[in-house]
Amino acid sequence: MTHSIMYFVLVLYLLSTLFYLLFLISDRRMIESAGHFSLLAGFLIHLVLTVFRYIQAGYTPITNIYESLSFLSLSVAGFFLFIKQSYKISILGSVIVPVLSVILISALTFPSEIRPLPVALKSYWLPVHTVFSFVGNAIFLISFFVSILYLFVERGIKKKKFLPIFLRFPSLETLDSVNYRCMSYGFPFLTIGIITGSIWAGMTWGSYWNWDPKETWSLITWIVYAILIHNRLAIGWRGRRTAYMMIVGFLFIVFTFFGVNFFMGGRHSFL
Repeated sequence: MTHSIMYFVLVLYLLSTLFYLLFLISDRRMIESAGHFSLLAGFLIHLVLTVFRYIQAGYTPITNIYESLSFLSLSVAGFFLFIKQSYKISILGSVIVPVLSVILISALTFPSEIRPLPVALKSYWLPVHTVFSFVGNAIFLISFFVSILYLFVERGIKKKKFLPIFLRFPSLETLDSVNYRCMSYGFPFLTIGIITGSIWAGMTWGSYWNWDPKETWSLITWIVYAILIHNRLAIGWRGRRTAYMMIVGFLFIVFTFFGVNFFMGGRHSFL
């Protein structure tokens, strides 16, 4: 039943996508409101379904590709609703909501049945490690697309050749501020995710760090963002430099999540 209702959530996300794209073209507040409430309704139902799956399974449902992509989509929706309210930047919904819709579509292409939890995952560290890691990934996913948008808008301004539609998006200063907000929230989540994963590894395998492929690439990703934050605070990096580094950092996240699972294996290959 929950899987069937998930398709209804997808319909709400797709409706929100349509409304936000129409809002990008028409600039009508009523259309934006329809996009917002469609997204909010989809998010709330998605959240309830995730909690219900947790009750059914008896463990945190972030243990396979279907659950991971579903939770990532949920996290993107939740953080976007938060950031949208903070900055009053509804127009970014025309970029972010299509992305989270595609993520959920991808999730629904994978098997969704609840399976017994592998022995290695039977730990109270599972919810802490996975939730913090995936929420951090969701925040950096948003910053990835904000960074791409920043570079497009900046290039258009410098060359004085850009589509009129770009005039609808926030200023470069606002986009850079959103990036910094994403950095400020995402990095602690990523850090806690790595620390709790290390503690969990120590309790399960007797060693806090095994240089497993996913552990190694998670550390590399953390270093990229740590360098960015240091340069932002110590040197004053702004704008384009931040955007490029946020893009590079997220590409490392994508490889850590997908590349390691499908190409390198290791103890984390079940995630």
